[in-house]
Amino acid sequence: MSSTVWFAPWKPGPADLPRSAGAGGGPVLVSVTEFTAHRPWTAPGVTLAGLALRRSWDGLEGAVGLWLWAASDVARPRSGSVSVWRDARALAGFVARHDHVRIMRAYRDRGTLRSTGWQATAFEHGATLRAARSLLTGESPWPTQEATADPGAAGPTHPGQCPGRTDA
Repeated sequence: MSSTVWFAPWKPGPADLPRSAGAGGGPVLVSVTEFTAHRPWTAPGVTLAGLALRRSWDGLEGAVGLWLWAASDVARPRSGSVSVWRDARALAGFVARHDHVRIMRAYRDRGTLRSTGWQATAFEHGATLRAARSLLTGESPWPTQEATADPGAAGPTHPGQCPGRTDA
């Protein structure tokens, strides 16, 4: 899984930490999702759905920010998000939103979804992006059990699953 991964620019949310909480910003929850389409023609619809959700990002309570990403593998297209949240409650609120649920139901049989995440004592853009890229390129393995320790501001050495979410 060493395909090139491209990231869309950072999309800040209403809880963007550098502005709202000062340097370091306090603890955050990072969520990384990956959807691998069973068929290449599914990828454009998934991409459009992700972009639609991104447009509503400014109004999501507890959303710190988001990167959408896509991998260059034409035969097995992969895409997803790296989202940063103030806490698990904010993430759960987004996951339960009607528009998100509708998209997840529409694509659940058209590919494989996995997600993971970790809590950090402080948010740092570069460290978070490096940790996510490491997972998405296969440089680091996807975790299989829930993390129990806070990996700190630099990101996980081995991130655990987000509460309430499982790898598919």
